[in-house]
Amino acid sequence: MGKRLQLARRRAGLTQQELCHKAGLSYSTLAKIERGAIKSPSVFTVASIAGATNTPFEDLLEIKSDGQSPTRSEPKKRSKTGVRFVYFDGNGVLVRFYHRAFTQIARETHASADLIETLFWRHNDAACSGQLSIDKFNAIFEKELDIKGFDWRKYYLKNVEAMPGVKELVEWAAKNYEIGILSNNMPGLIDSLCEDKIFPDVTYTTIVDSSKVGIIKPDPKIYEMAEQLSGVKASEILLVDDSRPNLVAADKAGWHVMWFDDLRPAESIIKVKQSLAF
Repeated sequence: MGKRLQLARRRAGLTQQELCHKAGLSYSTLAKIERGAIKSPSVFTVASIAGATNTPFEDLLEIKSDGQSPTRSEPKKRSKTGVRFVYFDGNGVLVRFYHRAFTQIARETHASADLIETLFWRHNDAACSGQLSIDKFNAIFEKELDIKGFDWRKYYLKNVEAMPGVKELVEWAAKNYEIGILSNNMPGLIDSLCEDKIFPDVTYTTIVDSSKVGIIKPDPKIYEMAEQLSGVKASEILLVDDSRPNLVAADKAGWHVMWFDDLRPAESIIKVKQSLAF
């Protein structure tokens, strides 16, 4: 029980203190539950945690929704290669073309395109890992370009677009497997992509947002975290990503990997479905 509740909390992106606040629990009670000192918390406590983490009550208790006897929750499918969980990358898989923002910024600010890209890539990793807020990222552009009111979020969301065919792929995967998002992005952008339904509007088991966890791919630590949040073994995870370094790191972590070519999405979608045959 403690491990299930801890997994639900982590999948919801909450610290113990944040969950206590949302669920109306004391810190000492939650800590004892998660480490197993309290093995059978009250049904009211479990219900509060379920509500605060947006997790089905039955999943936390490991019972069927029709009230039958307890049973372990089973994954929807297992592919022929053993995959039970699929992680999709954001930029380059779920969406594409945010780089067109560089051209728009250069045109509107009269700055050179190479300066725009240099500034972006110089500070992108710090922003994606949460070390640099998007406000500070914007301030750097304002200072370097001698402009006011720069807003990377606006440029990004205006130029990014859903990857053709991926909506149907993700919907199919969500029906047959547990799925998640594992993406490097700046603070708030993944939330906006989900809210605006630019990312496929399905239920993701977990979303590993680099800016929230403070780690970016291909750092091995983010794969360790993503594996824990998936609730399955490394050998049962597939990563679909457009970056070779990210895939190499996932492969070293023991995951299955599939390279996605954003210039030929239709071909890549076929390959992903073939790799997930069951």
